[in-house]
Formats: sequence, C-alpha cells, structure tokens
Amino acid sequence: MAYVAAMAIIGYAAALEQFHPTELLAYARLAEDHGFGGVMAADHFQPWVPQQGHNAFVWSWMAALGAVTKTLTFGPGVTCASFRYHPAVVAQAAATQGTMTPGRFWLGIGTGEALNEHVTAPAWPEPHVRLKMMQEAISIIQKLLTGEVTKHDDGKFFKMERVRLWTVPDAHHPVPVYVATAGPIAAKWAGTNCDGFITPGASLDKLRMLLGRFGEGARAAGKDPAKMPKLLQLHMSWARTYDEALANALDQWPNGGMPFPKGDIRTPEDFAAIAKIVGPENYKNRMIISPDMDEHRDQIQQFVDLGFDEIHVHNVGRNQKEFIEVFSRQVIAKLKL
Repeated sequence: MAYVAAMAIIGYAAALEQFHPTELLAYARLAEDHGFGGVMAADHFQPWVPQQGHNAFVWSWMAALGAVTKTLTFGPGVTCASFRYHPAVVAQAAATQGTMTPGRFWLGIGTGEALNEHVTAPAWPEPHVRLKMMQEAISIIQKLLTGEVTKHDDGKFFKMERVRLWTVPDAHHPVPVYVATAGPIAAKWAGTNCDGFITPGASLDKLRMLLGRFGEGARAAGKDPAKMPKLLQLHMSWARTYDEALANALDQWPNGGMPFPKGDIRTPEDFAAIAKIVGPENYKNRMIISPDMDEHRDQIQQFVDLGFDEIHVHNVGRNQKEFIEVFSRQVIAKLKL
C-alpha cells in the first residue's frame, strides 16, 4: 500500500542543482522543524543554468536526508530509469532507501530530459518513445521491488537476466512508485499501473483534467484514486521586495519563464542562451513572483482544495533560510489542510 497523508502536507522542494548538498541538508532539517512534511529532491546531472552551480547525486543526498531527519517523507522528483540508470539499479537504490527509512520513502519516475540524460544516451528519442521506455522501466522496477526472482528478456528497450533483490522493505512498508507527468495519457496510465502521480504547477483547468484522467485509470484497475497520493511541485519566487523576487527568478530560474517544452535542451549553456530572451512578462500565469505571502498562500490553498495530497514548494531564490521561516508562519500555519 502506498503512503497516504491523513491530510495534505506541504513539502520542501530540494533543488540539488542550486545548492551545495550539505547546505541543502541544513535547509531540509530547518524545513522539518518549521512544519514542512516532506521533501522532493531534484535528480540532476547538470544545473539548468550555470549560475545555479551544482549537481549533487540525489541518491547519496537522500540517504543522508533520511538519517538526519525524523518524520519527513521524501523521494526523487524525479528519477529517469531509462538512460543514466538501468531500471534494475533504480530498483536496488529504492529498495535500500525504503529499507532504511520504512514508510517515509517514495520513488518518483519520469521520462527524463536531455539536460541530464544525454550524457549517457547514445541517441535522444522522441517523447512518445521516452514514455514507452519509462513504462517498461517501471514494470521491471515493480517486479524487483517484490523481492521475488524475476527476469526481463523479452523487452523492447531493456534486458535483465534472472535475478532478485535480497534487501527489500518489509511488506508493511513497500516503496510506492509515482509517475511524473503533465499529459493526460501518462496520467491515466499512472492511475492504472502505479501508486500515485506527480505534476508541476499549472492552471486549475489543466490540473483538474490531469486528476480526472488519473482517476479514470485508477478506477479502471479497481483502485480508489482518493486513496492514491497526488503530488504537485510548485515553483515560486518570494523575497522581501518584488524587485528582489523578480531578480531571483531571472537569475536562478529563467526556465520558469520559458513557455515551451524543455526536454530536448542539452546543456546549461544552451539554457543560458535562451534565458536572454526571458523577461518579467514571460512568467505571467506560469509562476507567482511576489513579496506577498498571502498571494502565495491563496494559490496553494486552491491546489489543496483541488485534491492534491502533497504540494512541494520551490522558492527559486537563494534566500532559503528566510523563506522557510517566513513561509512557515505566514502560509503553512494558515492553510486549511
């Protein structure tokens, strides 16, 4: 059974592409102390833009996170099990983490982005091919997480000899598998085949559609979508003044102002070149940039009311300590969860 929060929780999006891993551990511990209930950790081989400056290995970081925190649930947001990692390696890593932090760890899987995956991918497939690869990878992972002997010798994209995982979580605390998607086909597939789903912030109409398709898939498989975790990752920019919040967004998160698919962009330098065309107007209806925590709280409340179980917030600036402390008092404490 997948982990389900008794009420919606607010999570902290840990941007490993922006911060030194030790610094980010301190922020995650601070977030736990200030009422955040979970962490969504970015799995990056490269930062989006050079000025972010980091690319710590998410699996090492999550092991440390589990050891230095007490109650936070957490997982990668998200890992691609198709290129840099073979699905069997992801299954082994997830099983180990799930064993060490029972009931706290979840596995988020996505189709990947060239920025992170082309470093080992011999060719970069079209999106529909990447979707099929993800689906096949998840089937391998799910079989291995049972701890039973399994094989995969008839796959289109992957091969695996007969093998089993010897270290797996106990039956009472299995590792749930969540699919990251912003499209209806994958959302429905996730409802049928997985334990939950993850999606980025979008308009209420789009999110309502995705939740509906996820629910369709779940019910078709005889599952209750109300009992399946639905996670949202929300990018935002808060600072004491609007000018500072805008400057943080333009410097650290120009990709938030790029209204087009970014999965095929290969390097931080390419992102930096594209970022030169991003201006304040490009963030409209894509990301709230505001010093007013009430504005951020109102947006988050809408997502809670829509039915999301976890909302992981990413303040894109480097002002993390101040953000966590202020956000705790002015948003988490006042939300109706």
